[in-house]
Amino acid sequence: MGEPVKLRKFQRDAMRGIYDTATRLAILSFGRKNAKTTFAALLLVLHIAGPEARANSQLYSAAQSKDQAAIVFALAAKIIRLSPELSAHVVVRDTVKELHCPELGTLYKALSAETATAYGLSPAFIVHDELGQVKGPRSPLYEALETATAAQEDPLSIVISTQAPTDNDLLSILIDDALTGADPLVKVFLYTADPEADPFAVETIRQANPAFEEFQNQKEVLSMAEAARRMPSREAEYRNLILNQRVERVSPLISKSVWKANGGAPTENWTEGAVYGAFDLSSTTDLTGLVWVTQRDACWHVKPMFWLPEEGLRERARVDRVPYDLWHEQGYLLTTPGKSVSYEYVAVQLVGMLETMDVQKIGFDRWNFRHFRPWLVKAGLPEERVLEPEQVTETTRPYQLFVPFGQGFKDMTPAVRTLENALLNSSLRHGNHPVLTMCAANAVVKGDEAGGRKLDKLRSRGRIDGIVALAMALGVGTEAPPLLGEPTLTFLSFGGRP
Repeated sequence: MGEPVKLRKFQRDAMRGIYDTATRLAILSFGRKNAKTTFAALLLVLHIAGPEARANSQLYSAAQSKDQAAIVFALAAKIIRLSPELSAHVVVRDTVKELHCPELGTLYKALSAETATAYGLSPAFIVHDELGQVKGPRSPLYEALETATAAQEDPLSIVISTQAPTDNDLLSILIDDALTGADPLVKVFLYTADPEADPFAVETIRQANPAFEEFQNQKEVLSMAEAARRMPSREAEYRNLILNQRVERVSPLISKSVWKANGGAPTENWTEGAVYGAFDLSSTTDLTGLVWVTQRDACWHVKPMFWLPEEGLRERARVDRVPYDLWHEQGYLLTTPGKSVSYEYVAVQLVGMLETMDVQKIGFDRWNFRHFRPWLVKAGLPEERVLEPEQVTETTRPYQLFVPFGQGFKDMTPAVRTLENALLNSSLRHGNHPVLTMCAANAVVKGDEAGGRKLDKLRSRGRIDGIVALAMALGVGTEAPPLLGEPTLTFLSFGGRP
């Protein structure tokens, strides 16, 4: 307190990068406690009353919450009050969180996403603080401020934040675009840890924390690393906030390292042994997933299949920022004719697979199965194999190929537990199928007061259809009752009742 500010090398590099050449947008991203907000406050003062100030210009800092917005303002106000020269020229208005330089006519105000509107403004300088907190590809506050700069000559926007959790979030989209170098007026200063490196090593921590050897509290950071090492539930938060990696901070179902440890190649022989499956049927244009599992040598082998509509595949890949078109070319993703998933097309393929595998049971969610069942019958599957749930009796139940599988806590809790146990014991063989891996990375678990758990599509950041189907298939496979009748009974003969 009361001492002159001394910028560290990484801060001076950012200053030169922003101001030595023309810049429209600058993105600075590194781990927490590297003085991001303080640096933003210094830039604000530079434009309020320093050499970058423009007469009668408007300046704003934007944050997702009032509390975060108040932090930027408070630091800028503190810098001004501690400087006799600045405090003689800049007025601090605490109640409205404004800074005003009457001689130059410059006015700064802190805004948050909770404000009613940001339209009608004309900013020459903007600081977007912790933009990584924006979920998804859009932010009304960001868009309102950025479009408002059109009235200014050479406006400057600064984004200063730790990384967002996923590739689909606004900050990630901005960073990825900046890294391409397509627009020379957009610059990025990114400090992030190598995802393949030991996350708890000091060398890895340094990669995302340029102030680690300077003013950052090393003891505190290393304590956080050790806590994340001991408690896997804290690893995602540690990776995101300290290592500045794109990692979901909510309760993920599967960590990247555990999923990778189960990436062994599954069996290529699916004609022998009992096979279980599960469908996650999409409504129209979403991803439809079917996952087969079979148990060999105390391991569950996994064979996933996915469908999307053929028309608009490239556009969907662009919007979702997922390489659906590439996966289709590589054979990992199937397409159906038209603009929506064709149940008829999927049914024909499924019935064809039933002729080559000893399929015991297939779990399904009741939501869309009523629309799928007629196509199964049309494709050649006897009606008695696919009765509606209300038509099933105790006599016909053992012979039903399709069994309803609820998505609530009751059915999903044991299924999620089976999936977790298989992963933790490295007894799953999924072959690193890219579509299934994407679903696993997006999967988030929701719990209830009774200890039940289920996969939560609403809180997940992207498609999780494949991991839902995998959990259901394992649930069907582990809970399947023994078949009644002669041991030779199979579901490959569709000619009549067994």
